[in-house]
Amino acid sequence: MRCGHFAGAAIYALVALSPDLAAAQERGAPVIEFQAGLLAFPDDGVVREGLIGGATRWYVSPRIGIGPEVGYVSGERHSHLILTGNVTFDVRSPSAGRPRSLTPFVVVGGGLFQSREDFPVGIGPFTSSEGAFTAGGGVRALVGDRVTVGIDARVGWELHIRINGLVGLRLGR
Repeated sequence: MRCGHFAGAAIYALVALSPDLAAAQERGAPVIEFQAGLLAFPDDGVVREGLIGGATRWYVSPRIGIGPEVGYVSGERHSHLILTGNVTFDVRSPSAGRPRSLTPFVVVGGGLFQSREDFPVGIGPFTSSEGAFTAGGGVRALVGDRVTVGIDARVGWELHIRINGLVGLRLGR
């Protein structure tokens, strides 16, 4: 329940802090991002695992985007699937309908975290699912007319820490 309160408060704060929400500026084009990074979490020490994934973002205002994100983590005898719906707030407004050359952003999201464990012979696989949240921020740099690269860092459910590199492609002008 606390995750829902946190996400609701964060979304409210993002909307309240966006002075151009009601402005007559043009919304940005949809974006597809591909991500690769590191997920670290406590478990008899710190466990580090690679993460790959992707996200799609549709802009509902010049600075606020919403969309789904999927991530996959593969361990020695287990894997994790992460599905979230995210709200992204671009700290800097676009200029003339285009992203800035450097755009800091904040992201919050909530959804599902699914784990699959493969136990030794006789026990077999076990799958569990639980609610998930993510919150953090980063920066994107425009490297072409429609291409961005960036990095973000987030905190998630059960104090997972995640650091991603990302490549984004803006669909349309």
